[in-house]
Amino acid sequence: MPNYRRMRILVVGSGGREHALCWKLAQEAEVICAPGNAGIAEVADTVNIPTNNFHSLLNLIKEREVDLVVVGPEDPLVTGLADAIREAGVLCFGPGQAAAQLEGSKAFCKAMMQRAGVPTADYRVFIDADAAKSYASTKYAEGTKLAIKASGNALGKGVIVAESLQEAEEGIDTLKALGEAGKTLVLEEKLEGKEFSLLTITNGLDIFSLPVAQDYKRIFDGDQGPNTGGMGTFSPVEWVTPEIVAQTERETVLPILKTLREDGIEYRGVLFSGLMQTSSGPKCLEYNVRFGDPETQSVLSRLGRGFADALRACAAGEPIPEIELYEHAAVTVVAASAGYPGEYEKGKLIAIEPTEESVHIFHAGTKLNNGQLESNGGRVLAVTATAPTQQEARTKAYEALKQIHFDGMQARSDIGA
Repeated sequence: MPNYRRMRILVVGSGGREHALCWKLAQEAEVICAPGNAGIAEVADTVNIPTNNFHSLLNLIKEREVDLVVVGPEDPLVTGLADAIREAGVLCFGPGQAAAQLEGSKAFCKAMMQRAGVPTADYRVFIDADAAKSYASTKYAEGTKLAIKASGNALGKGVIVAESLQEAEEGIDTLKALGEAGKTLVLEEKLEGKEFSLLTITNGLDIFSLPVAQDYKRIFDGDQGPNTGGMGTFSPVEWVTPEIVAQTERETVLPILKTLREDGIEYRGVLFSGLMQTSSGPKCLEYNVRFGDPETQSVLSRLGRGFADALRACAAGEPIPEIELYEHAAVTVVAASAGYPGEYEKGKLIAIEPTEESVHIFHAGTKLNNGQLESNGGRVLAVTATAPTQQEARTKAYEALKQIHFDGMQARSDIGA
């Protein structure tokens, strides 16, 4: 009999999304994570290698005989980690550097959408701040509001929706101050409607969309305050019908993959479509080239068997096997540091009391210091609860949130309400 070993997967990253990926994949495979965090260490073997140290990651892949690499964050994808892994002859779930520009450059992304005929907001690209302000002045005089976007990667904080010309002008200055990320700005007409997120895994040709999620970007209740990387999510989203999902796949997902292929760019990984349901149908706000955070925590909590095999098939360019889907609802609430998304302090002692089995606490910004759990980021923990209904899941999530304590902890109270 041949020796059989479980698939060995390396997850690259250290946040809440990576904890959720490791937790789910560990149900079907042996999981290593680099660099990981305190929570990930409970479900995977963690190795302290930074996500930008390609040389050490490739050595780890070789030494540990890794079968599949799943890249969590966008930065290593934008800088070509997936290409380096494939060149080493190892399967990688994540797009190469050329395709990752869909997230790395909003200007590139909008131009590709235009080429592909993807429904999206009208836009203009600017390098000069004064020219951008002049354009904004014209638009607000016409009665059109704008979303101001940093073209480069600003870690979820590069979008300002301006209700007035003054806010637009201040937003242009704010994003310009980001440096390289704000060197180029995209000014696009503000769309009206309800937002939703669609995560679609692809082998480059075939697609399989995971359950729809809805996220909460702003820091305070009632969608007030500045944008964050995400303060909570829920899934399913009842008003997003199977017909809306099919239309989105047809008009937003498949055309962009086809246009990339026309340029000789194969996309193997997950395509995150950030969408708005407008009066004229779903329109694409942006693409991300990795799993969303905290969408992933809610979405993966609704998956059964087959996730690891599906990611491996996508990476290999093979037909995508079915993934088991659960009918239950999931709600995720993020616990963040005081001051986030602005300046915040790290190193706050964290106490977590036990919670019930249907609740998972995913670590985002945590570390162990002499055996003590401490905060190590803006978003610290994500509490995900599952239940037959959204209301029940929401109640469980907020009950579990009461079991978490650290100095200055802040969370929204209206996730899934």
